[in-house]
Amino acid sequence: MTGRRKRLSMMFAAGAAALALTLTGCAGGADGGSGGSGASDKPLRVWSGSMTPINNNFSPFAVDTAAHFTFGPIYEPLFFFNQLSADPPTGLIGDKYSYSEDGTVLTITIKADQKWSDGTALTAKDVAFTFGYGSNKDPEMVSVEATDDTTVVITYSAPKFTAASLILGSTWMIPEHIWKDIKDYTVETNQKPVGSGPYVLKSFTDAAYTVEANPNYRDGAPAVKTVQVIGIDSNQSSEDLLKTGKIDWVGQFIANPDAITAGGRISTLNQQQDPTTMLTCSTVALGCTGPQTDPAVRQAINLAIDRGAISDKAFAGLSGVASPSFALLPRDEKWLSDPALAKSPQEANIAEAGSTLEAAGYTKGSDGFYGKDGKAIELDLFSPDGWTDYNDAAKLISEQAAKAGIRINNRTVSEAEYWTPLANGNFQMALYGVTQSLVADPYSTYERYFSTPATAKVGSEPTKGQNYARYTNDIVDAAVKTASATEDEGIKKEAYAKIQTEIARDLPYIPVVLNASQAFFNTKDFTGWPSEKDLYAAPLPYLSTASAIVLTHLKPAK
Repeated sequence: MTGRRKRLSMMFAAGAAALALTLTGCAGGADGGSGGSGASDKPLRVWSGSMTPINNNFSPFAVDTAAHFTFGPIYEPLFFFNQLSADPPTGLIGDKYSYSEDGTVLTITIKADQKWSDGTALTAKDVAFTFGYGSNKDPEMVSVEATDDTTVVITYSAPKFTAASLILGSTWMIPEHIWKDIKDYTVETNQKPVGSGPYVLKSFTDAAYTVEANPNYRDGAPAVKTVQVIGIDSNQSSEDLLKTGKIDWVGQFIANPDAITAGGRISTLNQQQDPTTMLTCSTVALGCTGPQTDPAVRQAINLAIDRGAISDKAFAGLSGVASPSFALLPRDEKWLSDPALAKSPQEANIAEAGSTLEAAGYTKGSDGFYGKDGKAIELDLFSPDGWTDYNDAAKLISEQAAKAGIRINNRTVSEAEYWTPLANGNFQMALYGVTQSLVADPYSTYERYFSTPATAKVGSEPTKGQNYARYTNDIVDAAVKTASATEDEGIKKEAYAKIQTEIARDLPYIPVVLNASQAFFNTKDFTGWPSEKDLYAAPLPYLSTASAIVLTHLKPAK
């Protein structure tokens, strides 16, 4: 699952002006429409967080490097799971599914008479091929078979009840007639994508790419015919473009949203969903190095930071309170094992942070900083240049930790320099957003971010999940396996209690805040956006699948 958090915000003086000229040149008319022909032809202009140059990669296997509209608008999963709702999933390619009594056999029925965007028939054979291809293949999958044109039967060696949202909602269907000839999916950039989603790629430059309505889409071509996804290197540029009518949909942090919405053209929603964390390379056995590999150091940092001040100063009070259980509260409240794990500490406790370090054998030097065996704790914490809420948070963390005698050096890096070390594990600490589960059940968060199969040794990129913390814990692994094998809520709660106890103590991801997930969208020229009364999907353009669901609901305003 993708959904990289894009909170870009540095002020580059020439950015807005240059980009405005680019968009004016592309628009073809003063109203931003195509040749000035009216609102019905107006392209929807989106910033999904991409910085320039945009990576020309539309491979559904390139989780962190593919263009955002790869996931949903171009390639689809079988079903859409709305993370804002407890409703059953919505069928996309898929129509219905069922498990055998023991959870080891999953039968999927897809909708009939579907086509890929190139006009080729989409059948159950494509679905079966997808589940057996590349990183999609589950090690516990025994077999996958298309029993007819609309039915797929997948057999596993272990029950898969709890993994439904991952299997059905986060596996991107690919056409067999194209991908059967691609032998190394890990290097494929797929610059001429053929998918089943509502849009097809029309053109690409490193500054913007354009998708247009897919005439072969099963529900009919969407009403908004053209969508332009642009790259912006400045949050201020995005704000300026929103104010001047040059862009229609963004998901970003804006400290003063009233300044954007006051004119009546742009509306906003803020759904606090995904925790910002201090991601640590945590396990020595997997190749991590540095003081952060000691749980006592992570525990001390957790106690040393003032989250209330970080929320107010870095996130303008728009963020929420994160839980060390990594359950999304209040949505997942029934799965919380211990009320004490509902909230991370909101105020700094310098004395307890010091006691934690001293109990682990650290002593404070004459310079006021802790160390062990003559070597001071010194940690590197980085965030992407321009993600100003993250940059400001990192600076505050560094200052707050110093008061507790822990030296953390914060720095910023380019976007490319940010993702590469996370993927290969050559880092100590980074600010990072953990994407919450698609359903009101934290299983997928635990499986994808905390289980051993979801990680890899330093030097290799995880391919079965996003456990960039290189965290491994036998108790967590066993509990994840137990939870995946049952629909019994009592058994799952016991398993989650074990997981929550372990991860709240070990803190491979140190929670900071629950992100302010702000969306801004043009309600003057386009109708059908999600609202507080109808949260049919999260209105964030960088979210997988949800972005496509929103696009298919939109219509040009009359």
